[in-house]
Formats: sequence, C-alpha cells, structure tokens
Amino acid sequence: MGPVSAKSYAGHALVQSRTRPAERAKLEIDYGRRAKGYIFGAFCPATGEAFTHPYPGRGAHWVDFLEHAETWIPRTTKRVYAIMENLSSHRTTDVLLFLVAHPRWEMVFQPKYAAYLNLIEPWWKILRSLALAGRRFETWDEIVDAIRRSTIYWNAHRHPFVWAQRRRHRPRRSPGVALLPRAA
Repeated sequence: MGPVSAKSYAGHALVQSRTRPAERAKLEIDYGRRAKGYIFGAFCPATGEAFTHPYPGRGAHWVDFLEHAETWIPRTTKRVYAIMENLSSHRTTDVLLFLVAHPRWEMVFQPKYAAYLNLIEPWWKILRSLALAGRRFETWDEIVDAIRRSTIYWNAHRHPFVWAQRRRHRPRRSPGVALLPRAA
C-alpha cells in the first residue's frame, strides 16, 4: 500500500482575556512524522478475500510477507500468480530462493505505468477508505489496528471482485440527447 505515516499537525488556539485582545497561544511546533511503515497485501479476486500484514520497512521484509501469504493460501491451490510492480525488492536473490522453495508460485510483473492492470490497486483504494479516510493517527500501532480491523470487516463482507464491473447500487446512465427514438 506504500508508506503510511502517523502524523499530527501543529495547531493553534486562541486565548482571550477581557483586558487584552485575542492572541495566539504558544505551542511547541510538531511537524509530526512519528512512525512510518508499510502494509503488504495479497488479494484473491475470485473470492474477494484479502490478507494484509504490516512491516516497518519494505525491502528486507518482502520474503517474510511471501511466507505469510504462502500459509494464508489454501494448500489445494495448485498455482499462485503473484502480480506485482517492478520494484527492485521483488527481484532479489531471496525472492528467487523463495520461488525455488515454493514451485506453485509464479511472479508476473506488470508493465511500467500500468497499475490499473493489477486488481489489488482498486482494493487498496477501498481499504484506505475503510481504514484511514477521515481519521487521524498518533502512532503506527493505531494505523496497524485500523488496517487489521478493516481487513477483517472486508473479509466478513467479501464478494468476488470483477474488473470494470459497475456497482449494483448505481443505475446505468442513459445516453442523454444522443438517444435515438425507439421504433414502435
């Protein structure tokens, strides 16, 4: 999901007195990046099931995430196609050793500048809206907890994820003035 940070923003308060006009309260400035980490995720479009795991960094933790995803995927699955972007951490020697140890896995690298081809990208947008939108986090642990609870909520209400399918609650738009009259 990319780097997610716990932030706080410097605020100011007005202090009023009967004898003096309003003046700004003296606050220590806090530009706030307290903690930063990465959320790695796996997604199965056929069932809509998702798996997320937080890490403090990106590079060294990728193979550990693949090991966690291996235990999450049912043993009955014969082939696992991991669609991912072209990060250098996805092509390290440790990843190649993981692929040798787990022959059912196949890495499929998407073309550069084509994130729309990866079905997890729209799901990340949904997860961000469930977990992070409109909220303020003071610590990395609060972010991890919000992501965990949102993933549990998503999996409880999951559905197959179909690429480019219109949502059920939004009616199809009529073409407008270009609509041809119907023949009787």
